[in-house]
Amino acid sequence: MAERQQQRILPTVADTEAFGRELAADLGAGDLVVLDGPLGAGKTALTRGIAEGLGVQGRVSSPTFIIARQHRAGQREGAAPVPLVHVDAYRLGGDLDELDALDLDTDLHQAVVVVEWGKGVVEHLAERHLYVLLSREPNSEVRTAIWEWVG
Repeated sequence: MAERQQQRILPTVADTEAFGRELAADLGAGDLVVLDGPLGAGKTALTRGIAEGLGVQGRVSSPTFIIARQHRAGQREGAAPVPLVHVDAYRLGGDLDELDALDLDTDLHQAVVVVEWGKGVVEHLAERHLYVLLSREPNSEVRTAIWEWVG
């Protein structure tokens, strides 16, 4: 059952990261976050915020050239620590068998998995997922996020 779709205007990159921290408060082991939107829409900035909210270790950057990055669990206020797996599905070309072949140290069911470019590719990895569509106004830092839990 899909929950009600929500929308928020994010005037700056800092606002996008803060929104990610808010989303992280509702995420736990086994959760899948599917990020969609064009280049420059803020997918990695949102993931940085999610990572900060989860308290994971390590710098969060785009996984474009390595396909997936793992971030170990760190201290998390008010919730159990959970690792983050950050994936770029664009490079996977729709073949999630490649994700299994990456030999990740983290079991995906014990982590929060954030997948950029994941729409139509990764939804079957979990019974439900958080879908976030990001867009960016031309020649501006202002972004819009539309999100909902699906499944």
